[in-house]
Amino acid sequence: MSDKDAPVIEAKVGVQPLPATDLRRSVEAKQLGYKTTADLEPAKGLAGHDRAGAAIDFGLSMKARDFNIFVVGPPSSGRSAAVRAHLAKIAAASQTPSDWVYVTNFEDLRRPRALSLPASRAPALAQGMAAALADLAAALPAAFGSDDYRARRRAIEEEYRATQDDAVDAVHARAAQQNIAVLRTPLGFGMAPMHDGKVVRAEVFSQLPEPMRRDVEHRIAALQTELEAILANAPKAEKHRRQQIAKLNAEATRHVIEAALEPLSASFSDVPDVAAFIALAETDLIANAALFAEPEAARKAAMGMVDPAQDPRLRRYLVNVVVTQKDAKAGAPILEVPNPTLANLAGHVDQAALASDGSGGRAADVLSIRPGALHRANGGALLIEASRALAAPDGWSALKRALEGGEIRIEPAPAADVPAIEPEPIPLAIKVVLFVDHEQLAKLEQSDPAFAQLFKVQADFEDAIGRSSDNDRLFGRLVASVIEAHGLKPMEAGGVARLMEEAARLAEDRDKLAIDVGRIADIVREADYWAEGESRKSKAITAEDIVRALRERTRRVDRLREHAQETVERGVVLIDTAGKKTGQVNALSLVQKGQTSFGRPARVTARVHLGQGRITDIEREVKLGGPLHSKGVMILWGFLAGRFAQEMPLALAASLVFEQSYEAIEGDSASTAELIALLSALADTPARQDIAVTGSVNQWGEVQAVGGTNEKIEGFFDICSARGLSGTQGVVIPDANRQNLMLREDVVTAVRQGRFSIYAIKSIDEGVQLITGLEAGEKGWDGRFGADTVNGRVEARLKAFAERARAFASPAGKTEGKSQGQA
Repeated sequence: MSDKDAPVIEAKVGVQPLPATDLRRSVEAKQLGYKTTADLEPAKGLAGHDRAGAAIDFGLSMKARDFNIFVVGPPSSGRSAAVRAHLAKIAAASQTPSDWVYVTNFEDLRRPRALSLPASRAPALAQGMAAALADLAAALPAAFGSDDYRARRRAIEEEYRATQDDAVDAVHARAAQQNIAVLRTPLGFGMAPMHDGKVVRAEVFSQLPEPMRRDVEHRIAALQTELEAILANAPKAEKHRRQQIAKLNAEATRHVIEAALEPLSASFSDVPDVAAFIALAETDLIANAALFAEPEAARKAAMGMVDPAQDPRLRRYLVNVVVTQKDAKAGAPILEVPNPTLANLAGHVDQAALASDGSGGRAADVLSIRPGALHRANGGALLIEASRALAAPDGWSALKRALEGGEIRIEPAPAADVPAIEPEPIPLAIKVVLFVDHEQLAKLEQSDPAFAQLFKVQADFEDAIGRSSDNDRLFGRLVASVIEAHGLKPMEAGGVARLMEEAARLAEDRDKLAIDVGRIADIVREADYWAEGESRKSKAITAEDIVRALRERTRRVDRLREHAQETVERGVVLIDTAGKKTGQVNALSLVQKGQTSFGRPARVTARVHLGQGRITDIEREVKLGGPLHSKGVMILWGFLAGRFAQEMPLALAASLVFEQSYEAIEGDSASTAELIALLSALADTPARQDIAVTGSVNQWGEVQAVGGTNEKIEGFFDICSARGLSGTQGVVIPDANRQNLMLREDVVTAVRQGRFSIYAIKSIDEGVQLITGLEAGEKGWDGRFGADTVNGRVEARLKAFAERARAFASPAGKTEGKSQGQA
């Protein structure tokens, strides 16, 4: 792009101050169409956020599990409450998800089973099973205590004992007939020869004739073989005894157990998985019924001391309700999790709820399983703040695994002395709504590839809404919703009008209204406090209460601004508000500290001399200037080179300084002031000190919009007001910032009275002409600027620099310079 193609910028002949009506857009209460907010229906859900609402609806309707939603907006925007309200309406009309329970896996106790039931029916299953078990705890000992059972049990025991005793007695009798003694030893049974009823000693037996000894030994061996056969058959007999007793137990208890479980089985016959579990529990109860025959069990049952959850015999049959819906028409669950840790999200095995293993130890079982937020929100939506999720990395990783796998898996985390269990995963059908601000979003997109894979729907909250009759009324309804939510007094239309003016200021746009619900709610609640206080006991919040609330809010956080102003008033920080100085301009910066922001004037000075075309940014040299500020300085060089160095080198060296600046400077909103200071120094033309300047400038000299315009103007106004308004003081702003003006009433009043002025400029030439009082100048037919203009003087100065540089570069100049250096 050549200089001929540059935008044509025509400077005004004398920039005129803006009228007071341009400095603040007032809202007339009578135009709002209601007396108080009590006349309005409170806004619900995502009022004012149509784009975000459509995005959320789309994300919810997409069944794919990777189309989760991230809501972008500041935390104070009321996004969480608004999204909850919006989702509640959708959830109420959605299908109610199933209940889920965990039950014992009788084939593998380490892997509890997950069962799905129709909505709201899980508690009935758990309660029914607990009641049936409580009945069995009393009925089974009674069955074992019946006369019939005892008689049949006694017959089995006697049969076993008789069979064993008769066989051993027969061997004893035959041995006695053969003068053989059967002896019991620590290792079992032994045999030895007898004579006259006494055991023959070994040394006596060895003296017997050999034929006699061999006969005795042969008889002993035969008897030993017979006895060993009897003893070897004992385990089989014992096994047969146990089988007979188990069969007896089953016959004695089957009817009792079936009768106890039959009503429960009938109630859930329409749920196959549950019916199968009840049948398996029945079989297992019958197989282990002997546990109820113990005397201690009978005693506790008789005294009504049985608690199934605390009874190791019964605990395994109980049902752990993981999640249940209050009724079949409850709709989809909406849950916000404040602390998304691994355990809180995916559930865990509760070490404090472990069961006794019957031998003094502890064991994890089905009742020690605890659900997480994913279980409770399954079939609906889960709301999570990104800041909290990222603060719990294990939970964030578990959430991503659950979304990727489509299941909720409780990770085994056993204690050192407790074997782990691995509950069966539960299928996951959920939409996660993640609340992020712009900084967190950038971090996630950069550092976590899985985020973009799992969260594909962006719902962007609006910062502000445009002014219109509909939106003005919507704002009143938002205020009404705040009042309803917090139980406050209604607000008069005048109060809403004053709050709308503040909302426009928050939006930094006279034609828009900020809908930062959090900040608006804070102001409304404080206004309600002042309406109630100081014996007013007002029935409604008025405009006066809004003004008081705003004033008190400012006062609480105003210490830094007051301190900054005091340093100027006492001459610690040098700021001129009268007179003229060459190469010196009052710039305006925005200070933001915590909850407060304010404008602060700063003296910008420029010095120029012969050099090699370099502008030195002192802030950058001492590492106080950020990259955007340094960029602004480079733009100044580009402007000078583009306007004045088309036919000659830019043999300039210049330095720019933010005087008495000890903090980092970022942004280019002072570049207009810097360029005016630089042109003033080059033209050797003084600049007015009663006017401060804010605005960014580009290489073509166009003045561009900046932020914090209201605060910057008010910051310089406060300095001038403290010293006494002269009527000539004012602030220069970019013309593009006129739409952002929502100044304080005292500033508007001063302008209306002609004691202060606001100027809006489009070009650097307009600013130079206003600040120096000298015409900026335009190129004539010869391509040169008029001699008695700012641009003409700058051009002449730069030409002189170029000629001197050329002279120094010539052989004569070098010789002269060398001789001067030796002198």
